[in-house]
Amino acid sequence: MENINLKELFKQEFSKMVAVISNIYGLAHIEVAEDVVSDTFLLAAETWESKGVPDNPTAWLYAVAKQKTLYHFRRNKIFDERVAPHVKHNAEKTTDEPDFSPKHIKDSQLQMLFAICNPAIASEAQIGLALRILCGFGIDEIAEAFMSNKETINKRLFRAKEKLRTETVVMELPPKNEISVRLDNVLHIIYLLFNEGYYSKTESNILRKDFCIEALRLGLMLMDNEITNEPKTNALIALMCFHASRFDARQDNENAHILYEAQNPDLWDNDMIQRGIYYLNASLQGDEVTSYHIEAQIAYHHCLNDNTPNKWQSILQLYNQLLLINYSPAVALNRTYALYRADGKEAALVEAEKLNLQNNHFYHILLGELYTGIDNAKARTNFETAYSLAKTTAEKTGISLKISKL
Repeated sequence: MENINLKELFKQEFSKMVAVISNIYGLAHIEVAEDVVSDTFLLAAETWESKGVPDNPTAWLYAVAKQKTLYHFRRNKIFDERVAPHVKHNAEKTTDEPDFSPKHIKDSQLQMLFAICNPAIASEAQIGLALRILCGFGIDEIAEAFMSNKETINKRLFRAKEKLRTETVVMELPPKNEISVRLDNVLHIIYLLFNEGYYSKTESNILRKDFCIEALRLGLMLMDNEITNEPKTNALIALMCFHASRFDARQDNENAHILYEAQNPDLWDNDMIQRGIYYLNASLQGDEVTSYHIEAQIAYHHCLNDNTPNKWQSILQLYNQLLLINYSPAVALNRTYALYRADGKEAALVEAEKLNLQNNHFYHILLGELYTGIDNAKARTNFETAYSLAKTTAEKTGISLKISKL
């Protein structure tokens, strides 16, 4: 199709079009909006195959989506009977014609982000909705990411959309006095979305860059709006930039995970690191210190090509602060690794054994590392336990290499 990748175009435009249509007709009709946009892309595939790609594919999609939207809602008199009575208070929504101008698209997507991240919806369902509605991922891709099946994902999304209806969630930014609290939940969902990509559970990849990039895009969308551009927003963006800078160093040609100490610093993206530093400095303007601030500083230190004990002592102290703010087994495990790099294996083994995270394969990988050279039999036992607990082929491949080196 003349250098046009319809799948990529779908990901770029699907979320924009659904957000604009839903902004007019309300979240009660979000599935209609999805159907209209999907039909538009189906028509594009059929038409462009036979007649060629138009000069401006995006404008073509917007024009067709607008026609299909008006036809559906006017034919069924939905706008006059069900929509208009509820939006008369808002002059911007008294028209039933979609406005695909850049500003309206950006405003609609930001409002959709807050609507989807409503606390009434379970976190996992929020991530699924974000992937589908805000990022344009297909059901198959979402199912793979959650190691589930299409039927389960469809049911989960259906229940989440029902919740939007029953809770009468509207597409609008919260009032200024509520924005900071509501923003916390939005940032949390973006953080979880990034982690779904950075610690991918799919069979074929330990890293889903596309998920991470979408999470970063959503974070930048928040930063572009004055009322959501808070220091904690910048802290989360900084964290994602620092992690993203090491994408190419985290996996080999066979998609096996390359641990931090084995990464090639020449593969780190210095431009992305500099962006992270910019957002980290911007995050220091306020008085609030969130877990994102501390995690971003930890990630910054990981971007320093310096393996001296001083570096790891700094990281260790940051993990000590993070445990006080946001304790989790994962944070405790990462702190133990920092302790190992700062003070040696013996000190770390004492702390590691206390954690007793028997069902966590990362825990057994760490124990295997710590016992290597001290008690290779215990190291092998832990690596084998990690192998049995690991859920993906990529992870198992990496663990197998460690066992073979023993």
